[in-house]
Amino acid sequence: MPSHPLDGDIHVTPLYLAGSTTIGDPALRPLLDHGFTAQDDDLANVYVSSPDQHVRLGFLPEGPDNTLWKVAAHSDPFGPPDWLATFDANTPTELVTAFTSALVTAYAETPDTLLTAPLRPAENGFLPLEVAGWKRGDYRPATLLTAPDGLAGLTYRKGVLDRHAELHRDQNRWLLWGGQDGYSSRWYATFTTAVPVDLIAATTTRLADLSPVLRYEIEVPERNRSAARIRRVSPPVPTPLDVRRAAAARARSHGARPVGRAPAAPRSPSAVLPVRPAHGQVAAGRS
Repeated sequence: MPSHPLDGDIHVTPLYLAGSTTIGDPALRPLLDHGFTAQDDDLANVYVSSPDQHVRLGFLPEGPDNTLWKVAAHSDPFGPPDWLATFDANTPTELVTAFTSALVTAYAETPDTLLTAPLRPAENGFLPLEVAGWKRGDYRPATLLTAPDGLAGLTYRKGVLDRHAELHRDQNRWLLWGGQDGYSSRWYATFTTAVPVDLIAATTTRLADLSPVLRYEIEVPERNRSAARIRRVSPPVPTPLDVRRAAAARARSHGARPVGRAPAAPRSPSAVLPVRPAHGQVAAGRS
């Protein structure tokens, strides 16, 4: 980790130390692209519903607590949820996107599958982490998996849990966490018993992925930086076409007639950086 302050875009790994991007667009987009509708309030909270009103998501930057995302499925649109998933404000956005992407894939196949899907073994949710080398411990009350560096983990509580307590987050069937201990650096995600294990497996698969993620300097929690692997994003290397265009532009600025016109060919993909949304941008899909 460099000793001088970070400036601009950086690549970070592992994901669980990267922090949140603080915008909702990436995780909302899979739902909006598949016919889910969005409304917002005057505080910039966004509420998304499936066409049949059985699946709901809240992106809550101005919610009552530190929970930024709530996803729920209701067999009765007017009743309490059958299951609930939550992600707090520090959770890496890529994990929420993995969950919503898997959710919309399941919904597109059969809308009822999110409510009536057959129970899958909890092992399916553990497997991506075990394959990635996370340490597993099996105990009478719970199964624990811990990242090799000890800075992320999963707890799966065994036995019968009270459904009401789960929905009010007094008990957790599944608890994911990551980051150094501290309010601004550690994140938590929870899943109640009836959350389809396939959605949890999609989330743990992304959690185990060591591919670098793009962040802006201040998005990485300060306490996580010494443990994360951080690399600055290098500016694009000019192509020969870029050089010719720059020369032509300089010639025009000096009133000279350029010798030749550069061919209208696109830049090499390797020379183009991804366009990042403005920091703090409000989530897409607002009414």
